[in-house]
Amino acid sequence: MKNIPFFIGLCLLLSLCSCSVYNFTGTGKIDAKTFQVNYFQNNAPLIEPGIERVFTQRLQNLIQNQTNLNLTNSGGDLVYEGEIVDFRISPTSATADITAAQNKLTIYVNVRFSNKKKEADDFEKRFSFFFDYPAKEQLVGARLTEALDVIFERITQDIFNESLAKW
Repeated sequence: MKNIPFFIGLCLLLSLCSCSVYNFTGTGKIDAKTFQVNYFQNNAPLIEPGIERVFTQRLQNLIQNQTNLNLTNSGGDLVYEGEIVDFRISPTSATADITAAQNKLTIYVNVRFSNKKKEADDFEKRFSFFFDYPAKEQLVGARLTEALDVIFERITQDIFNESLAKW
């Protein structure tokens, strides 16, 4: 019985110490204090107006929400930049009368990441994800918003994992 308070205290001490090395977002210990996300240009052959602004904001928001880094416009310790290089709609399945039954929207984003505190972490990589939708529907309005939400959530999380979480 005398060992129970000691055991509880030891467990509490170990759990508090371990949080300084690893946190719930998986980022571990980051030496950087600031980050900047430069505007991602839309260089895709098929242009969908405004998606570059939405993507840039989504990446900024994800990093702000999952780290304690401060967003800056210039001179950031971590710098994200790049461009949307492709916005592609392609048929994925056909019907019996040889028409598309389902289409797939795929967006490709080229990202250059620079870590001024640890240059070994720098990379340039292409990220992509897709959204399937019925071919009878037009990719406009709420359907386009839904597609961008799904695609950008996955791409930004993949960028975060590659640059900070090292997953």
